[in-house]
Amino acid sequence: MTARLKETYKNEIFKAMMDKHGYKNVMEVPVLEKITLNMGLGEAKENAKIMETAVEELAIISGQRPVITKSKKSIANFKVRQGMPVGAKVTLRGDNMFEFADKLFNIALPRVRDFKGVSKNSFDGRGNYSMGIKEQLIFPEIEYDKIDKIKGMNIVFTTTAKTDEEAASLLQLLGLPFEK
Repeated sequence: MTARLKETYKNEIFKAMMDKHGYKNVMEVPVLEKITLNMGLGEAKENAKIMETAVEELAIISGQRPVITKSKKSIANFKVRQGMPVGAKVTLRGDNMFEFADKLFNIALPRVRDFKGVSKNSFDGRGNYSMGIKEQLIFPEIEYDKIDKIKGMNIVFTTTAKTDEEAASLLQLLGLPFEK
């Protein structure tokens, strides 16, 4: 069974993108390549339990086991040694990616207090979009009682679009609510 958003992309969004931008070849139509979730945990150097809970929460949110990222070099001012765990990340592709995007756009983001949409200024110039979430509690899988510390995360949508305008129209058609 394929993801609901993937079916919508194949049946409706693909044709809408062809018409809107006037692509001559079907290979020119932008596609959502991957979604990367990143949780930076600088305080994990004092408390190893924070890293364990962050990995568990990312696994619950994404449906995939995260990779623990380690520091590349030592920084004395931050009391960080080379090879210390400093974060966790997950890269979603395929059906997992579409399932997560559907859940984020339709369930999690509307749960944010006073939500008016995400900013259109977070494109990188090459068709990729980055956004930050301040607390993991917006996801329905996370149980409020089991949270020891509120943690935020970065979410990056990587597309095959050549310009930011193409990527913005793709993400908007997929359901990402941009602010007016």
